[in-house]
Amino acid sequence: MEEASETINLIFGIRDQTLTWWQMSVRAVGIFFAALVIIRIGSHRIFGKNTAFDIILGIIYGSVLSRAITGNAPFWPTIAAAFTLVLLHKGLAMLAFSTNIGIGDLIKGKPVLLLKEGELQWHTMRKNSVTESDIKEALRNAGHAPEISSNLTAYLERSGDISIFSKEQEGE
Repeated sequence: MEEASETINLIFGIRDQTLTWWQMSVRAVGIFFAALVIIRIGSHRIFGKNTAFDIILGIIYGSVLSRAITGNAPFWPTIAAAFTLVLLHKGLAMLAFSTNIGIGDLIKGKPVLLLKEGELQWHTMRKNSVTESDIKEALRNAGHAPEISSNLTAYLERSGDISIFSKEQEGE
């Protein structure tokens, strides 16, 4: 048992001050599979949706794990920290889902009205740095003509996308 532990320490360079190219390569493979398992335990939405809540975890998660690969942080505590971050994300997402007191909006944000029945909401657009050109681009992406008409409504979604629908779609 102790011999297996020593072999693992040697392969991953656990106690080494500097890492060889092959130890760093083995760490990269180990971190890849550990990250995959941790993400599967967490939630696929971490990298599937693009709310600030999800993006922040992705950035921190990648940064933490890269330190384990390069040896700038201890191997096992770094994996534990990554696991903790994913559990925090999952816990906050579950809390946001199960409460009706606005925690979901606080954590994930909420959609913002940009266009109401063809009328641009300039104050909201300015506050969110959305231009009229951005709305016209979203119209084109949604298959509409790039003209703002009185039957259109648009929202800046939590993901940063602009969704547009017409009165006809609203009734469906």
